[in-house]
Amino acid sequence: MSPVSDSTNRVIPGPQEPEKTYHPSDGLFTDAHVPDFDAYLAIYKKSTEEPEEFWADVAQEFYWKKPPSGQMLQYNFDVNKGNIYIKFMEGAKTNICYNVLDRNVHERNLGEKVAYYWEGNSPNHHQTITYNQLLRNVCRCANALKLLGVKNGDRVAIYLPMIPELVYTMLACARIGAVHSIVFAGFSSESLCERIMDAQCNILVTADGVYRGDKLINLKKIASEALERCKERYVPVCCSPLSEEPLFTSTSHPSIILHNLKKKKIAAIIKNYLVSICHVLQTWMFFVCFQILYKYCTAVWKTSYLSNLVSVCFRYDLSSLRVLGTVGEPINPEAWLWYYDVVGQQRCPVIDTFWQTETGGHVLTPLPAATPLKPGSATCPFFGVQPAILNEHGEELEGEAEGYLVFRKPWPGIMRGVYGNQERFESTYFRKFPGFYVTGDGCRRDKDGYYWITGRIDDMLNVSGHLLSTAEVEAALTEHPSVAEAAVVSRPHAVKGECLYCFVTLKDHKEFNQKIQSESIPFLLTQRCEAAA
Repeated sequence: MSPVSDSTNRVIPGPQEPEKTYHPSDGLFTDAHVPDFDAYLAIYKKSTEEPEEFWADVAQEFYWKKPPSGQMLQYNFDVNKGNIYIKFMEGAKTNICYNVLDRNVHERNLGEKVAYYWEGNSPNHHQTITYNQLLRNVCRCANALKLLGVKNGDRVAIYLPMIPELVYTMLACARIGAVHSIVFAGFSSESLCERIMDAQCNILVTADGVYRGDKLINLKKIASEALERCKERYVPVCCSPLSEEPLFTSTSHPSIILHNLKKKKIAAIIKNYLVSICHVLQTWMFFVCFQILYKYCTAVWKTSYLSNLVSVCFRYDLSSLRVLGTVGEPINPEAWLWYYDVVGQQRCPVIDTFWQTETGGHVLTPLPAATPLKPGSATCPFFGVQPAILNEHGEELEGEAEGYLVFRKPWPGIMRGVYGNQERFESTYFRKFPGFYVTGDGCRRDKDGYYWITGRIDDMLNVSGHLLSTAEVEAALTEHPSVAEAAVVSRPHAVKGECLYCFVTLKDHKEFNQKIQSESIPFLLTQRCEAAA
């Protein structure tokens, strides 16, 4: 990739300065599913104007034991018209495990092809697992679960580290019709107990322990403590078997988000241009082993870890890298440029995606070979996704605008509800703006139609009647040549309503002085977000 203008004089884009655009390098076009931006626009147009036909075409790539009996899509996003619901391919039946494994082994003769690479805690711990081996281990795991009494519709809690058995258990659940709920292996016994109870799990799958670096984590002990807590709180509840897949949101109190597994897979099939561990395991993972990149695939780092990669980058050969990714929170333009320059060596696109547990996958994302990139922007909507920006009064804003990010219509991967709490489902995601799915995030759209996530609505600050995002102010602060990182919090103010407290970390060999405090930073804030100053 190369910048449109001279890359030697980089300044973070401001209101009076044109934004620089970075175009995909020629080497990405060869194997790309979407080779250029015109192709993206054509596919996107069909996915939004003819969604039923578009998703039906995608679904044809799967084996279906029973085709859908009704409409491809039925939904209601308006609380004023009744209960909120989303239905895709009602009546259709399939087995995702069969589609993923059996067909590859028996129909496509891929049994000896590698299905899964695993790298453990130690450089000496690694496995190469073929489709034959994966199918055999999944069947063994499925039979073990059946011997334990697990049946169709039962919930299985999985409290495992990043080991192959985690994948075996997930696919085994799909094979026998059980519903898996993955619990992050770093959670405490109390957190594990909450998730087991909330999902009403029938069985817990765990391991004796796991090493993180040199530290041994006793998972079995934590799991046993969690089960004791479950016994103390147990109240028999009769409920119908789940046909959906529960995922927990990243909130202070967990909400169980229901996804339809087979429809979510339809949405995922056209995303195979980018390896995403988050979508395969539905949990979060951090790689610092560059040999994985060299041998196998693209890895994705959380924004908060970027600063730890500096020394590592110069110890390994990064020439095999093709695509970089960033998720979790908006990445500021300075970090984006560092990532692009240092890690990607000015040739790898930075795929800055926006998605939620609730969305089931990327909803705003660049495509590596197709989308011109702007540092800090999540760029354009994915296929079938129709974003909109609303103001506080629920009025849709056209053209360049900033406000609440919402979506007009559903797509196959979107959540189906909050388990056991329809009221919470509707009040959290649909009541504020009837007729739209409300993400809870602020957003701006530029003159080219690119979307920029400005942060959670909860992080919006009302300063003298102006709505400001903490991410926006932090981005302005990091424009200063002496500032490495910044964090912004609010404090009540008698006149302004809220005022800002800004915490900054200076770059190495930079000293804090009165000029930075009284002149430079206020000037930047005035240029980027006037109300903050």
